[in-house]
Amino acid sequence: MPQDTLIALIGFAFVMSISPGPGNFLLLASGVNFGLRRSIPLILGISLGFLTMVFCVGVGLGQVLNQFPIVYTLLKFLCAAYVLWLAFRIARSRSIGSRDHDLLAQPISFQQAALFQLVNPKAWAVALIVTVSYTNPDCYLTSLILMILVFAIVNLPSISVWAVSGVALKRILGEGRRGVIFNIFMAFLLVGSMIPVLLESID
Repeated sequence: MPQDTLIALIGFAFVMSISPGPGNFLLLASGVNFGLRRSIPLILGISLGFLTMVFCVGVGLGQVLNQFPIVYTLLKFLCAAYVLWLAFRIARSRSIGSRDHDLLAQPISFQQAALFQLVNPKAWAVALIVTVSYTNPDCYLTSLILMILVFAIVNLPSISVWAVSGVALKRILGEGRRGVIFNIFMAFLLVGSMIPVLLESID
């Protein structure tokens, strides 16, 4: 991979990974409610779920989405339903780290986080961009794998910042009803963050 392409890929991966979005809002809420250690499955699920998606798009799924836009539209509806369910879980949490309410008694699992990425239209859009822009047609599979490795190196620590930030906020939000208000606010942010991408087309 040429140096200028590598630098551009690192910059793109960093911006896409660190910028606010559904997955990062989930990480922030998880860091506040459960701490960093118990949020690790969520971090890994989000990152590996996305990278798996990039690989699938790179080996042909992207062409299917372009040829059959109805599939992409279906993904949007699935995403909306899943986001609403996750937002409901977060909003119903009564306090930071509470075990009194079954809906958020446990952190989001690795499997749930990975599946969330697979129905995330923003993640699909990013996957389509990187497979088209940062692969070499002359050695496509090699460049695809290299691109995924570079994205992983940048993505994992970048999204972890959100969980770490949540841990830093835990002491402040642990007093009184601040945790309840925070969780409700995060639920609204989670839903609101999906509105722009749900309105976008695959084109």
